[in-house]
Amino acid sequence: MSQVAATRSIHTSLLHPTSRSTQNRSRTLLKSPSFSSKHFSPKGNNITPKVSFANFPINASKSAPSEVVPISPEDDSKIEEELEKLRGLPELGDPSGGLWSKPIVRRKTKIVCTIGPSTNTKEMIWKLAEAGMNVARLNMSHGDHASHKKVIDLVKEYNAQSKDNVIAIMLDTKGPEVRSGDLPQPIILKNGQEFTFTIRSGVGTADCVSVNYDDFVNDVEAGDTLLVDGGMMSFLVKSKTADSVKCEVIDGGELASRRHLNVRGKSATLPSITEKDWDDIKFGVDNEVDFYAVSFVKDAEVVHELKNYLKSNGADIQVIVKIESADSIPNLHSIITASDGAMVARGDLGAELPIEEVPLLQEEIIRICRSMGKAVIVATNMLESMIVHPTPTRAEVSDIAIAVREGSDGIMLSGETAHGKFPIKAAKVMHTVALRTEAAIPGGQMPPNIGQVFKNHMSEMFAYHATIMSNTLGTSTVVFTRSGFMAILLSHYRPSGTIFAFTDNKRVQQKLALYQGVCPIYMEFSDDAEETFTKALDLLQKNGMVKEGEEVALVQSGRQPIWRFHSTHNIQVRTV
Repeated sequence: MSQVAATRSIHTSLLHPTSRSTQNRSRTLLKSPSFSSKHFSPKGNNITPKVSFANFPINASKSAPSEVVPISPEDDSKIEEELEKLRGLPELGDPSGGLWSKPIVRRKTKIVCTIGPSTNTKEMIWKLAEAGMNVARLNMSHGDHASHKKVIDLVKEYNAQSKDNVIAIMLDTKGPEVRSGDLPQPIILKNGQEFTFTIRSGVGTADCVSVNYDDFVNDVEAGDTLLVDGGMMSFLVKSKTADSVKCEVIDGGELASRRHLNVRGKSATLPSITEKDWDDIKFGVDNEVDFYAVSFVKDAEVVHELKNYLKSNGADIQVIVKIESADSIPNLHSIITASDGAMVARGDLGAELPIEEVPLLQEEIIRICRSMGKAVIVATNMLESMIVHPTPTRAEVSDIAIAVREGSDGIMLSGETAHGKFPIKAAKVMHTVALRTEAAIPGGQMPPNIGQVFKNHMSEMFAYHATIMSNTLGTSTVVFTRSGFMAILLSHYRPSGTIFAFTDNKRVQQKLALYQGVCPIYMEFSDDAEETFTKALDLLQKNGMVKEGEEVALVQSGRQPIWRFHSTHNIQVRTV
């Protein structure tokens, strides 16, 4: 029984790299032949590290064999403490308390919350941030610039006041949506009934409604399936005239004004960025948002066009492409390559493609993004039932867990926080489920893409070995960055410990809020490296992020050298 308890304790303690026994235990558990590792010191640099690393055991196998570790009387009390914590795990439907409920930097997967009528006040934005929000999303399909400006100002006010947290701002473009026109009142359509969609404006009767897209008639053919609101209603196209499409109701229901329309397996022949979108993009530049989520991206040219516009305006804003149209799937690699990341927008994706393809596409998009070192967000319907109910369905909980286990950087709430009845509870549930799922993911694994690790830049080698060190010794990683590059690279390799990314650039700090495992911290850098290192470790200890005696890996690498020569890179192990 003691041996079983010891094994359980080892697994649990590896989840908490702050424990001194973790480091000793992980060294014992993951022993492998060691090799001498060089400490590269910049020539002419005055850095005198307190601790350098040499002859640390590095586990170079995919997995270590199980080993029963003898326990001492001192360990018994620690084992019992860990078991007590495990016994105290809360019910998933009750996010109000328990071991996993309080937002801490140890949660790696980031939470994107859409801000709307339910959450667009100072009080609610503060509460969302406390509940675990990392990115505030502005949906430009709703509201006006004045209402969105108010939210941006509130988020910036929060960032200015918060000492240990930061919220990024994401502007989500409306895109080329095809919608039905206005109706005097909702109409009830029954299965088998005939109904017509027309490009003539101002039509809204019991058997015919306008569509806001002039090429609608040209885009559909007899036999196509037309979906309303992603499949809440469906129609079979029977015939068409010069200005109308006649349909048979397959799945009836209530049709209200301005409903979203899709044709199964087809995308509208509209530009991905509309005139309204360009106005919104300019608004984002003027207000210094951190990310654009671009709707209905069909090819890489759209991304290049937007990035050229941003460059010409001197705007440091990252472009996240929303994969939500059938036309984007054949061009996935080129689209993601051109972007800074992708969002799996499962609503429209499941309307334009068979729904059974969506989970497979989600997994593939996450895999591609991770292989390219790009950010990836899973979105739509994650806690849909919590728009009206205080607890989630168990299927929704599993959905969050799957996205976390697949390695998504972010998971997103839409209507749940924009206009739902329980926005704070929804954020807490997402935080709780993500944190609990991460705790069950095995540590000590090899970093991904081992064959590509040395391919592009010396920094990749150091990010790779820093990850091995984190996974083997249970250390957190400290990095100093002015561009965010090295922190993002480390995030790509998914080290088991937290990545504490110090930067002296507020915009970089906000940008890093999206990336998995990164805890971005703003701090002024001094000209003396050793002074800055000491200040950073003192700050981490003061805020309870590391404990005295804990070891951390300090990485100096990246594209923009700080306190080192361009050709010099190093990893140090420091004891707090």
